[in-house]
Amino acid sequence: MELNYDIDSLNLLIDTRDFKALRAILAEMNEVDVALFIEELAPEKKAICFRTLPKQMASDVFSEMETETQQLIISAMTDQELSVMVEDLFVDDAVDMLEELPANVVKRVLKSATPATRSLINQFLKYPENSAGSIMTAEFTDLRGTMTVAEAIAHIRHTGEDRETIYTCYVIDRARLLEGVVTVKDLLLAPDGMRVEDVMDTDVMSVDTLEDQEEVGHLFSKYGLLSLPVVDHENRLVGIITVDDAIDVIEQETTEDFEVMGGMHPSEKPYLKSGILYLAKNRIVWLLVLMISGMVTGHILGRFQGAISAMPLLVTFTTMLTGTGGNAGSQSSTLIIRGLATNEIEMKDLPAVFWKELRVSLLVGSVLAAVNYIRLIITYPGNEMIALTVALTMFCVIVTAKTIGGVLPMLTKAAGADPALMAAPLLTTIVDAAALIIYFNIALQLLNISA
Repeated sequence: MELNYDIDSLNLLIDTRDFKALRAILAEMNEVDVALFIEELAPEKKAICFRTLPKQMASDVFSEMETETQQLIISAMTDQELSVMVEDLFVDDAVDMLEELPANVVKRVLKSATPATRSLINQFLKYPENSAGSIMTAEFTDLRGTMTVAEAIAHIRHTGEDRETIYTCYVIDRARLLEGVVTVKDLLLAPDGMRVEDVMDTDVMSVDTLEDQEEVGHLFSKYGLLSLPVVDHENRLVGIITVDDAIDVIEQETTEDFEVMGGMHPSEKPYLKSGILYLAKNRIVWLLVLMISGMVTGHILGRFQGAISAMPLLVTFTTMLTGTGGNAGSQSSTLIIRGLATNEIEMKDLPAVFWKELRVSLLVGSVLAAVNYIRLIITYPGNEMIALTVALTMFCVIVTAKTIGGVLPMLTKAAGADPALMAAPLLTTIVDAAALIIYFNIALQLLNISA
């Protein structure tokens, strides 16, 4: 990533201990860029640079840092400094940090927090991982329906500085039951004497604290939301999820799908910061599974050893047939997995998916079979029956592969597993086995040879 500042100049300011000039430059930079700059520094310089940041900027920069850097900076802080930092952080950022830190560091952070903040953080930590409750924030703006517009605006001015967002405000009653939603724009355009309940929109979209975070990401993506209220089982407002957290969820879920589709266990660490043993552990399990399942193809070839001995030319085309079948299946599975991930395709669409993939495979299979037949007639004159065998096998393999590739991810999801499991690596193994069985059975029938 290209950074919009001169790293060498900033490093020189640290080396010469010109912290006043460094502070002035950092104060003008975006918090994300400052975090990126500190990440690039040598370990002994990270805490020094962080201490130069303006107080009102420090917590925002801290929340953008990698866990390892956060831990290093915490270890360099006094208890008083740590207490100020924890109080300045938004609760969702503090929870995200604590979920990644070692137990001894977490204990020190919680000890430095005020009783109220400690209680709130502990409450958030109790929500299941990857649930809406685990990514929400408690720093939201709530209003009462009985307030006038003028009172509501005054309330926002008084409390807004400590809120993660003030654009969207949520209207609750005395029992904290969610009644409606109103934007600052609505309030500014309404007469001062009008009640909030007459301005608010009562059709509020919300999620339960236990809702899966992936579904939360879908809602933000589908409806273009800036924030989403989170309620408990009694419809009491307990927090909100903001769009920046939703983007993080979407990125995380997409990354996990890509890793599973590539035959790897999802990793929680960036690639360049992952150790060799960690990366090997994430990959070796799937490689072992695929290696063992790949032995099936060898077993199938062994069963048809007689046919291969009688006509060795048959082996020449096995790689083309299995490779094309695997590619065809991967095309279909990739589209279906994406559709399932974005909620574009649902389980009720299974018959429609099957029928569409079947028709596509008939067209694609016919074209590939015809091309192969013509090519083999030209390449191997006098072997028309072998050309017909390969062409017919190609047609059957394409139809089988595309149908399996379209349906299997949906059946996997129906079974409660991740549809991404049925991506290229595992699907290719299944299609390879099917292709060989189809190929040699057609060869036995058309070429009058024995297995």
